[in-house]
Amino acid sequence: MASELSFSDEHHELRATLRAFLEDRSDEQAVREQMASDTGWDRTIWKQMAEDMGIAGLIIPEEHGGAGFGYVELLVVMEEMGRALLCSPYLGTAVQATQALLQCATEAAQKELLPEIAAGRRVVSLASAETNGRWDLTAIEMNATEGDSGVTLSGTKCLVLDGHSSDVLLVVARNKTGLGLFQVASDAKGLVRTSIPTLDLTRKLATVEFKNTPAKVISEGDQTAALERVMALTVTALAAEQVGGAQMCLEAGVEYAKTRLQFGRPIGSFQGIKHKCAEVLLEVELAKSAAYHACFSVAEEQNELLEMAAVAKSYCSEAYYRAAAENIQIHGGMGFTWEHPAHLYFKRAKASELLFGDPAYHRERLADQIGI
Repeated sequence: MASELSFSDEHHELRATLRAFLEDRSDEQAVREQMASDTGWDRTIWKQMAEDMGIAGLIIPEEHGGAGFGYVELLVVMEEMGRALLCSPYLGTAVQATQALLQCATEAAQKELLPEIAAGRRVVSLASAETNGRWDLTAIEMNATEGDSGVTLSGTKCLVLDGHSSDVLLVVARNKTGLGLFQVASDAKGLVRTSIPTLDLTRKLATVEFKNTPAKVISEGDQTAALERVMALTVTALAAEQVGGAQMCLEAGVEYAKTRLQFGRPIGSFQGIKHKCAEVLLEVELAKSAAYHACFSVAEEQNELLEMAAVAKSYCSEAYYRAAAENIQIHGGMGFTWEHPAHLYFKRAKASELLFGDPAYHRERLADQIGI
């Protein structure tokens, strides 16, 4: 168990600084502009996050140009990004791809790519899931072919975060030793990247096709166990982001309930609205406990990551979805309109609930891990 779930003064300062930055760079107007763009994010803001804020390399070790922080700091950052609905390749590059490099890649690959990520010079995507629609590693069927001219990949990867706009792809495929990690350049021969329509316009996904595409193997031996850890670390960060979004939905709903008048009194004075707000508050607080415990467990290097990640992802997914749905209900007819931001949180909540596996999938994983 994580010994003490508390934040230091430095953590509070990080939160305040990042919140001020996001209020300026990721207000509703900026979110709507970026989600309507082809890439789905602003490269200028990404560079500022790397150079001015130093958070692109937050969990990258100092020897690779990063800040060398851990998952408590990442928890703070992801919460604030979820609260602001930031359109950014942060989850895909600074978390998922970074963890894949840290957990699986050779030292040479780490030296090449991690400083580039930390400096904001390269956006990197991890391509793992395939057309069978499953997130577990046993579902990966793509094989790397070794020939006289080197290694090539053929097949299709789906639901790749920022896969249409990234500078480098890290591809999970099978070779003679098991699952391996392969590096593919964005302009590689036979590579076709297609942005796919998504419910959540603030987070872009892509389908990536490989047709005898040249690749470079950047791992040694079977990486199955390491990739399981990468997935757990990624969903733990996503759970923290979900908590930030859920908290924002709660605050928006409560604020509207206090100011919207019906029959001469605030709608928050009516029992039905009171109950909605109280139930959402309870669920958000429980979601915080799940996400915080998972992140603090990572920071303290405890051996329960896979279990805590499954708990956090399953509970935070449902809590965020319900908070976003109730926020719309509290706002009434206005909450359903395109002009109001409530639907943006609702769509992010639903898409995040399904990303990397829905709550039922993670509860099943939890059951398997604890032997039920």
